[in-house]
Amino acid sequence: MLAEDTRGLDAWKKVGKMFFTLLTLAEAGGTREIEVTTSDLARKIGSSQQTASRHLIELERAGFITRSVSRKGCKVKLTELGIGVLRDIYMVLKKALEPTLPTYLVIRGMVFTGLGEGAYYVTREGYRKQFVEKLGFEPYPGTLNLRIIDAESLRARRELDYYPGIEIRGFTAEGRTFGAGKCFRALVNDEVEAAVVIAYRSHYGPSVLELISPVYLREKLGLKDGDEVKVKVFL
Repeated sequence: MLAEDTRGLDAWKKVGKMFFTLLTLAEAGGTREIEVTTSDLARKIGSSQQTASRHLIELERAGFITRSVSRKGCKVKLTELGIGVLRDIYMVLKKALEPTLPTYLVIRGMVFTGLGEGAYYVTREGYRKQFVEKLGFEPYPGTLNLRIIDAESLRARRELDYYPGIEIRGFTAEGRTFGAGKCFRALVNDEVEAAVVIAYRSHYGPSVLELISPVYLREKLGLKDGDEVKVKVFL
């Protein structure tokens, strides 16, 4: 459920001087496959054809784009990693240039049955004690899992990675290490207290939201798999 994730930092280091080339490809529609010539790319980034060609090769090697030869030049598409780097930079700039932050974000998701590990992790004393101390409630032994269902909610979920939240420390117990994470207070369907739990290392990607609550949310709200849920996440 809930160890340090440096993938974003490593990706930033790799993109380096090629950032503007990656950005130029994105502006040209590169989140979908596009045709690119090195001469046109060189003109747009203000470099030589050799530099443009080298950037394409290095971006491909770093895993930021896919590239294949075409009659006009090459076909290029940004990968999820490449898009993620640009999104990370956007979020950093947004926080720097927009100092007035929202008080909450709204995320909508669909209830689904998870891997069944929530009850185990929530009841580990190292986590349970921190939840009680920092959130003010004893969590029900389990999590409510939501699969995010729209682009706006997914964008909001990704934003949470850039807010500090309520830190949950990792610990060692039972002969194993339990990872760190963070929480955000939340309100489910505008009526039930809960908290969003984000593990720094998780089986789930950003398309899934995990919630803990002092009550059994499925029972309290009459939820079943496939039901849509609104979560107001307080920053």
